[in-house]
Amino acid sequence: MSPADPSPALRPSRGAGISLLRSEIVVLFRRTRTIALLGALALIPVLLAVAVRVASDDSDGGGDGPAFLGDITQNGLFVSLTALTVAIPLFLPLTVGVVAGDTIAGEAGLGTLRYLLVSPVGRVRLLLVKYAGAALFCLAGTLVVVVFGAIAGAALFPIGPVTLLSGQTIGYGDYALRMLLMALYVTVSLLGLSAIGLFISTLTSVPVGAMAATIVLSTVSQILDALPQLDALDPWLFTHHWLGFADFLRDPVVWSNLADNALLQGGYIIVFGALAWARFTTKDILS
Repeated sequence: MSPADPSPALRPSRGAGISLLRSEIVVLFRRTRTIALLGALALIPVLLAVAVRVASDDSDGGGDGPAFLGDITQNGLFVSLTALTVAIPLFLPLTVGVVAGDTIAGEAGLGTLRYLLVSPVGRVRLLLVKYAGAALFCLAGTLVVVVFGAIAGAALFPIGPVTLLSGQTIGYGDYALRMLLMALYVTVSLLGLSAIGLFISTLTSVPVGAMAATIVLSTVSQILDALPQLDALDPWLFTHHWLGFADFLRDPVVWSNLADNALLQGGYIIVFGALAWARFTTKDILS
């Protein structure tokens, strides 16, 4: 009997899968490291808002800084948008890389993976549960940046109607909905990276190595995307559409980037999910 074929007594049940998912989410978000990662993400908009506030006070209203600083000082609602723009190239991929790289390798390193597989869960379902946990962290991390940005902006700056990139002015409710859509867009953008991290995590029992490799690949993809000589690669790079959430600040909203991004991330999920499945279901773990 192959490692991927459990005995009939140990075949996975739907109840076991749901119980494992619930346990995975609870353990993930109670882990000190996860709390620290979310805390670090929360600090990004807070520190940004404080820095802009101090700089604006010191300059006595001068306009020597970047243009977005003036936007924040005039309307604190822009803190969330600016923090999201700052976080997506480095900080969000870094935290997602840590969580995704730890999915399987962390269990293997602690010696708990074999005990998980002895329970009636199954390897495929365990992979799905681990990926679901990483995907949920993508959403949580993005929402933390947006929510704490809104709180810091409202606390330190005046707030008012928001002027879109297309020139129209919208109210608080419309802007909040658009920020939620932007958070969902960024979450989708990070799902491909999560799938890559899951696959790398099946290759090793050293979680730090899997985390580092995932983060490095994110950086390399962004570097390749920035090189005009390699423009032909751009549509295939999972980071190519990461900054496309700005389309939600236009009226009407431009949906083409969202569709292209979702299609691209879906392709990465399928490819690297299949690679993770092929590796994990044939891996000798219980010996």
